[in-house]
Amino acid sequence: MFRIVSTVVFALSLLLAMPVLGDGHEATIADIVVASAEADMPEFSTLLAAVSAADVSILEALADADAELTVFAPTDAAFSALAEALGEEAFGEILSEEGTPRLNEILLYHVVGGVVGSADVVAALSGAEADDMGQVSIPVVTLSGQALAIAGAMAEDGLDLSAGITVAEANLVLDMVDIEASNGVIHVIDAVIVPELRTIADIVAELAGADEPEFTTLLTAVGAADPAVLALLADPAAAVTVFAPLDAAFAAVEGLGDIVADQALLTAVLQYHVFPGTVYSFQLGSLVDDMGQAALAMANGSEATIAVSDMGVMIDDANIVLELVDIEASNGVIHVIDAVIVPSA
Repeated sequence: MFRIVSTVVFALSLLLAMPVLGDGHEATIADIVVASAEADMPEFSTLLAAVSAADVSILEALADADAELTVFAPTDAAFSALAEALGEEAFGEILSEEGTPRLNEILLYHVVGGVVGSADVVAALSGAEADDMGQVSIPVVTLSGQALAIAGAMAEDGLDLSAGITVAEANLVLDMVDIEASNGVIHVIDAVIVPELRTIADIVAELAGADEPEFTTLLTAVGAADPAVLALLADPAAAVTVFAPLDAAFAAVEGLGDIVADQALLTAVLQYHVFPGTVYSFQLGSLVDDMGQAALAMANGSEATIAVSDMGVMIDDANIVLELVDIEASNGVIHVIDAVIVPSA
């Protein structure tokens, strides 16, 4: 396992600096971050500044003795590298009051609900199916609502720890894992991981305007529908799953011009492609029954049928394009489909 005993000077400095709580319990995650930031050899000082600048609910969660959390904590050097990459002005804006929504998303992207120890990570990766390059990964949904991939490499005798473990774009610092707190565990990473900050509306608009455009008809349809449709897709606080038809899918619809001209009908059709809630492709299997099917209550009030089989995944009569699933947005996820689905009503 990679609970490397040499959490050495770093862990020792945490233990020496850690406050003694009156009730005898060990420190919370918030206590550990504060103690480390104020130690003789400080670490997590920028993380503490970021948490202090974010919404107060984040600090409250890390300080909640009854919580069960796993935090992937970037080092001060990791934050310095991000500041250099973005530029000091842009980095400062994230820590400012105006940047709080973005900062909240970034910080919550580093937190997973539940206590996930290093042994749990190794076991999950060891049981995952390797790709052609011998790489294994497991998806984990963070408190931001977005998922990240924890990945490693397989050797002949099992998981190759010498190749390292990655958490999104960061490396897990293998001698700084399993820092235990009363309300969870901290694993140190060497980079700040940044979630997708664009909304679904942003992504659709950008892809429609790309050199090889896609979703141009979807963008036109959203613009012609009730403004509430666009408002939902552009709402950074929303959490929705959009089954997005390709341009070719719209082109195959007979009488498309008449549908677009009828705002009420068009709105109902578009809302039928939206599920209120974020569902990733790896979560679909848990929704279906023994027959491999599930009914999803879509945003227009009608139910669509998800069917999972060895042939792939369908929603009603449309195939979910497996190469184009889990397009993440700050307010949900997009799965591309090859046909327009229409509510029976």
